[in-house]
Amino acid sequence: MEPIIVAVDFSNTSIHAVEYAIPMANRMKSDIFLVWVDKLNPQESVYPDTSNENRNEAKKRFEELIAHYRPMLNKGLTMECKLKKGRIHREVDNLARQAGAGLIVTGAHGISGYEEYWIGSNAYKIVSYTATPVITVRHDFGITDTLARILVPMDGSNETIHKIPFVVNLAKLFNSEIHLVTTHNSHLKSIQRITEKLAQTALGFIREQHVAVIEDSIISNDLTKSVIDYAKNLQVDLIAIMTEQETPVNIMLGAQAQQLINQSPIPVLSIHPQEKFTLAAI
Repeated sequence: MEPIIVAVDFSNTSIHAVEYAIPMANRMKSDIFLVWVDKLNPQESVYPDTSNENRNEAKKRFEELIAHYRPMLNKGLTMECKLKKGRIHREVDNLARQAGAGLIVTGAHGISGYEEYWIGSNAYKIVSYTATPVITVRHDFGITDTLARILVPMDGSNETIHKIPFVVNLAKLFNSEIHLVTTHNSHLKSIQRITEKLAQTALGFIREQHVAVIEDSIISNDLTKSVIDYAKNLQVDLIAIMTEQETPVNIMLGAQAQQLINQSPIPVLSIHPQEKFTLAAI
């Protein structure tokens, strides 16, 4: 199966991302690549400089991590490290492309900053830059080997349904229940109907795939807070969103996506729109 890439800077948050990726890999039957990037700009580096000494230290720490965590993978699966040099988001994306990765996992906050409501700059760059689906996870999220409930907010953009096939495949692997929720920041019925029509298309596909699904809706002037509150009340294990949008009906994409990732205590799966994706594709 397609491997999983985990961005590691040896912070507690990134180690937690490794721990989060292990049950994902076991279900997806995926190898894990742990990647550390020696930054080009010393001022941005996790370490005082980018010398061979730092790379040797990174190799040593990776050996310790792999010795500890590889036994937690199912038989036949591997965990190995990759040391790169360059910009973190570019090197993580390059590795994902070269390895044919199906998923990237990264901590929501790196060691350069633990601000409660601000995603780590490198994590946000990875989410924004790569075409590979990314899960961002906070250091304090409790890890389990299940995804009982996946929350899928829907907005009024055509791109909102691009996440559905990936979420459905994930739900099949984990026997998850999908909560498909239309999100509205307008009380105008004409605008709401756009979102509802797209949701019905997604709903039909999910049911055809024999995945459990529940419909609901949210109307709010602060959709980020409302979606997070909804997710907390429902005790979902994952929130699936899109990460790009350039149309005026943007609700859960772009800046809103960043806010959701910033503030959500629950892991967020971010998916980019696919250029050749059409409604007929699902």
